[in-house]
Amino acid sequence: MIQPNIPDTDLPRVVIVGGGFAGINLAKALKKAPVQVVLLDRNNYHLFQPLLYQVATAGLEPDSIAFPLRGIFKKQKNFVFRMAEVKHINREQNTLETNIGDIPYNYLVLASGSNTNFFGNKLIEEHAIGMKSLIEAVQIRNYVLKQFEESLLISDEKEVRPKLNFVMVGGGPTGVELAGAFAELRKYILPKDYPELPLHLMNIYLVEAGPRVLASMSEETSRKTMASLEHIGVKVLLNIAVKDYDGKKLLLSNGDVIETQSLLWSAGVKGMPIAGLPEDVVLPNGRVNVNDVNLVDGTTNIYAMGDIAQMLNDKRFPKGYPMVAQVAMQQGKQLGKNLKASLAGRSMKPFSYTDLGSMATIGRNRAVAEFAGIRLSGYIAWIAWMIVHLLNLLGFRNKLVVFINWSYRYLTYDRGTRIIIKRGAANIVKLRQSVYQADPLTP
Repeated sequence: MIQPNIPDTDLPRVVIVGGGFAGINLAKALKKAPVQVVLLDRNNYHLFQPLLYQVATAGLEPDSIAFPLRGIFKKQKNFVFRMAEVKHINREQNTLETNIGDIPYNYLVLASGSNTNFFGNKLIEEHAIGMKSLIEAVQIRNYVLKQFEESLLISDEKEVRPKLNFVMVGGGPTGVELAGAFAELRKYILPKDYPELPLHLMNIYLVEAGPRVLASMSEETSRKTMASLEHIGVKVLLNIAVKDYDGKKLLLSNGDVIETQSLLWSAGVKGMPIAGLPEDVVLPNGRVNVNDVNLVDGTTNIYAMGDIAQMLNDKRFPKGYPMVAQVAMQQGKQLGKNLKASLAGRSMKPFSYTDLGSMATIGRNRAVAEFAGIRLSGYIAWIAWMIVHLLNLLGFRNKLVVFINWSYRYLTYDRGTRIIIKRGAANIVKLRQSVYQADPLTP
C-alpha cells in the first residue's frame, strides 16, 4: 500500500499544496522556523511559467525553464517533498486526502495555482489549446511543427490555409508574446526550414474582446504594442470576442469566420480549488475568499495564496489582486513571516502588495515595460525584459542555458529546438484534456 512516509515530528506541520511561485517562497520563508514543512505537487519541478510560450514556439528546451523542487530545498533540514495529487480536505480531522495516502496537518496552505478559463464554452474547451503546463507547451510545439510538415504534402491552397492560420485569443502579455513569437517564426525560421511552404497563406491573428491589448498597462503602452504587432504582420482584432469553434472554423462576434486548425487560448485563467473547502468561499472563477492575512474565510488553519486567493484589501484592485507571479511571491514571503509570528505569540500583519510593474516582449528588439512611473519601449524595454526574467529563473545552469540560447538566437536568427518529439502531436486536444490526470514525467 502506498503511504506518504513523512517523518514523524513533534513540531507543527505546515503542508503546502503547490510548488509554484507562492509555494516555494513560503517554504523558503519557513527555513528556520520551528515547523516541519511538507510540500506537495503533482510534478517534481518548479515551472517558470513566464517563459512557457518560448517552449511552445521552439525557442527554449523544456528543462531550461524547470528546476527540481528537491534541488531548491536540498539544504533546508525542516523540508519534506512528496509528489502527490491532492483530492480532498478533511477539515474536521485536519487531514489532507491524496493519492499517496492521508497527510495530517497543523496548518494547510493552498497554492495550487490556476488553469485555463474557457468561460463555460464546452465546444471551445474541447478544440482550443491552452498553455498552463510544461507538457502542454511541448505538445503545442509538436503540433505546430507537424502543421508545417503536413502543409508541404497538400497542393490545394484552400486546404493549406487552415493549417497555416494561427489564432491567439486574449490580448494580455501571454497572447501578445505568443503572437510575436509566431511572427518571428514566420519571418526568420520558416523561409530557411520550409522554403517550399506558401508563407503568403500563413496568417497570425490576435483576438481581443476589449478595446485594446495589454489593458492592464497605460494607453500609450497599449498603442505602441499594437503598432509593433501590426508592423511584424500580426492581424490584431479588437472589440471582437470568440463565439464558437469546432476545430476547423472560428466564429467571431462580428460574424466573421476564420478557417483555422490552431486556436491558442490565453484569454483568461481560473483558480484550482480543492474539494472540502466551505462552499460559500469558492467563487465562480475558482478563486477562494481569504482575509488580509490569507486565511480562508470560515476556517482557522487553512490559508490560500497566489492565483487561487481572492483578497479584497486594496482599493487599487477592487476585483482582487492580479493572477501574476509577483503577487504569489510576495504573499508567500509574507505568509511565512506571519506564521512565524503566530508561532511566537505575535499578531499577524496584513498583506500589502507592492506593484513592481509590468512588461511584455513583442519580438526581436521589441518590448514594453512599466515600473515606478517609468515607461519603456523598444530595444531598452527588451533588454530590461530579458534581465528581469533571467534574474528570476531558478538555478545557475538554467540562467546560463537561457542566456546562451537567447544570444545564439539573436546572432544567428535561428532557433535550435525545431523537433517533433512525440508521434501523438496531432492529438493535442485529447492530451490537453487529460494532462492533469496523466503522469507528466512519462516521455
